[in-house]
Amino acid sequence: MSSSLSKATSLIDAAHSEDPNTYTLRDGSSTPYELHYAQKMSHFLSLRLAGASETLQLAIRAQHFRRWEVPRSSYPMTRPGYHAWRTFLKRRQAEQASSICRDAGYSDEEAERVAALIRKEDLKEDEETQVLEDVACLVFLDDQFEAFEKEHDEEKIVGILRKTWAKMSVEGHELALKLEMSSRARELVKKALEN
Repeated sequence: MSSSLSKATSLIDAAHSEDPNTYTLRDGSSTPYELHYAQKMSHFLSLRLAGASETLQLAIRAQHFRRWEVPRSSYPMTRPGYHAWRTFLKRRQAEQASSICRDAGYSDEEAERVAALIRKEDLKEDEETQVLEDVACLVFLDDQFEAFEKEHDEEKIVGILRKTWAKMSVEGHELALKLEMSSRARELVKKALEN
């Protein structure tokens, strides 16, 4: 790991550690939620693309950078409100992460590449942006889906799964099908993929 990557990752993780929301680990201890999320993202990146570039590693680690500071409830609880919230977050997170990259010794070009990846520019055309999307979808399926599924009706869940699947590459699909899931979650995935 280069010194710039190590420094940037440490700065990103220090910010994640400030998240007041916590996640309970299997051993019963808790950790700041965004730190847990970032670690999951890095884990799935290692499965999806061994030897990823430093810029992709940093974009993956900072994808939800300081997200807790702008709660979903700060925007209208409508579909346009959701999209406005997500658009704002991507821009904000990209700007903050690129600043950290510069502080850690990366060039303006490298810092902007991290920002472009976080904004998910050129999805489906840029291989690294697609990898980031695959990883985000894998973390959702592995870490968030079962709780999410309990909050919504089956029709909505199946629709979300179809949209998630459509965003992923073939390699992402292969990894998703290997995830451990409850029988109910697996049944919903199967329904989503039937059509």
